Amino acid sequence: MTVAQAVVEYLSRQYTVDRVGGQDYRERLIPGTFGIFGHGNVAGVGQALKQYQQLDPTIMPYYQGRNEQAQVHQAVGYARHTRRRQTFAISTSIGPGSTNLLTGAALATTNRLPVLLLPSDTFATRAADPVLQQLERPDAYDVTVNDAFRPLSKFFDRVSRPEQLFSAFHHGLRVLTDPAETGAVTISLPQDVQAEAFDVPEEFLAEREWRIRRPDADDEDIRRAAEAIRAAKRPLIIAGGGVLYAYANVELAKFAELTGIPVGNTQAGVGVLPWDHPFSLGAIGSTGTTAANAIAADADLIIGIGTRYEDFTTASRTAFQNPDVKFININVAPIDAYKHGTALPIVADARKALVKLNQALGGYRIGADLEQAIAAEKTRWNATVDEAYDTRFTPLPAQNEIIGATNRAMDAQDVVICAAGSLPGDLHKMWRVRDAFGYHVEYAYSCMGYEIPGGLGVKRAALAEAAAGGAQRDVVVMVGDGSYLMMHTELVTAVAERIKLIVVLIQNHGYASIGSLSESLGSQRFGTQYRALDEEHHSFDEGERLPVDLALNAESLGVNVIRIEPGEKVIAELEQAIRDAKAAPERGGPIVIHVESDPLLDAPGSESWWDVPVSQISELESTRRAFKTYTDHKNRQRKLLG
Repeated sequence: MTVAQAVVEYLSRQYTVDRVGGQDYRERLIPGTFGIFGHGNVAGVGQALKQYQQLDPTIMPYYQGRNEQAQVHQAVGYARHTRRRQTFAISTSIGPGSTNLLTGAALATTNRLPVLLLPSDTFATRAADPVLQQLERPDAYDVTVNDAFRPLSKFFDRVSRPEQLFSAFHHGLRVLTDPAETGAVTISLPQDVQAEAFDVPEEFLAEREWRIRRPDADDEDIRRAAEAIRAAKRPLIIAGGGVLYAYANVELAKFAELTGIPVGNTQAGVGVLPWDHPFSLGAIGSTGTTAANAIAADADLIIGIGTRYEDFTTASRTAFQNPDVKFININVAPIDAYKHGTALPIVADARKALVKLNQALGGYRIGADLEQAIAAEKTRWNATVDEAYDTRFTPLPAQNEIIGATNRAMDAQDVVICAAGSLPGDLHKMWRVRDAFGYHVEYAYSCMGYEIPGGLGVKRAALAEAAAGGAQRDVVVMVGDGSYLMMHTELVTAVAERIKLIVVLIQNHGYASIGSLSESLGSQRFGTQYRALDEEHHSFDEGERLPVDLALNAESLGVNVIRIEPGEKVIAELEQAIRDAKAAPERGGPIVIHVESDPLLDAPGSESWWDVPVSQISELESTRRAFKTYTDHKNRQRKLLG
């Protein structure tokens, strides 16, 4: 076999096995391969995929894409919806085909989500040297552009000889399926090695099962944690994505209901509890609810479960103002369990740790004063969201109204997708989630352009879920014009495969999120509007709006488009458009709903902060004022050693 043929057949026989709540799962780890072919992989992985397609298309289905980075985003979306049990492999050519994967690799690793990257590389033999697209360094001739993957990947290897294939993939898939270590796994395949023939042991091609490791909590750690919880007066849970990946929702709900301890959630943790659960405070931190942030400010014990404590979660370490605050961190990854200098790390699967804590805390419950505060803060925030959803602005609506309309039009089991800009923060605090799989916002890397390809990956996973007898889910992407222009190319992929992906495209003529941030930092929304160049001042801030028609752009790609015109009926028409899109045939292709919004109408405040440095010296009065505000917040920042 050639090396590429061995890779494809090997990947077709890898399975993840898992056991959760007494139920066993066995699924293909790599259900398909993406690829864009060039001289680096067309005769290697490309030939192998074509050969197996002719033998049996189910061995390793091939999926076409329009951009290598977008293919990684599809794989990441699929991996998250399958709770890290499955992902895709991506094959690229050398040079730019490979380096186009770099942003996707960083996104996957930052989000702790598995993806298998197979970038092609220059000749291992150097028989033709230098080849087209080869990077030459006079100080290190063995360095190629693929070495850029090393800091972005959780595992990196280069197969320079066929025999290295065995250890490279064995250790690569070990990392890919490890909940504590997973992320981008990159195995670089030189173009000549891909096509080289060698004898492949049958053992390498045999079916292999990779069990998802779910380590139990140490009994002494549980005892100490329970002791700290019993001593706390105002404890608070921060639930992250690790709760969802561990299928710990039921145990978390039981824990909150038995103890009365309230739950705030990170971006990745939205869905751990329904929005209207009596002990759910909703989002926490810089993009959080006033309810979660009010309780967090006085909390004397933080129980972090499956969170990596991003700066948005901690409001840049200003969220917790109790001088005696301590941390219990439950996480399968030691790097996260030990954060903030905690003396109570629990390195364990979230569900298994919660099972033991529920047993250890029998009879414990928070005080009535905290329960009353929880109820009061929830009532206050719910009224704030109601007002934001229901206040009508004309002729252009606020983004709040658009979010409310989308939320109302979707069914509980449907999935909303977003990634970057002002939308993720507004969704985090205001989206009323009703299903554990109903919210998918990529915010660890906050990558503009993720939305459409990531949503397509989620939709692929949702279709597979429905085919296996699971829930029927529509996937709705919410994206602003800035992110749309970054990477809308995968709409063509959805057209080609007739996949119904619903996209709510919000046109606000610029970068609304950074515009607002720029204004708050005294930089006067500089460079954040889509306007024609004012040549006299060399400025893009004052010229005419660009005559760009994104709805027409989507139509030109073969997409079904619904235009919502400005006016008094925008929100009612938007809701109906989403319902009409949901009623469309499942294999009818993507649908884009185009709606304009007013970027100057902000979402409700979180009564929180995010640390973005402000110029200490400036001739702009706006910047000087912003620096004074910045220093006031900076004085509240804490090291949070607990």
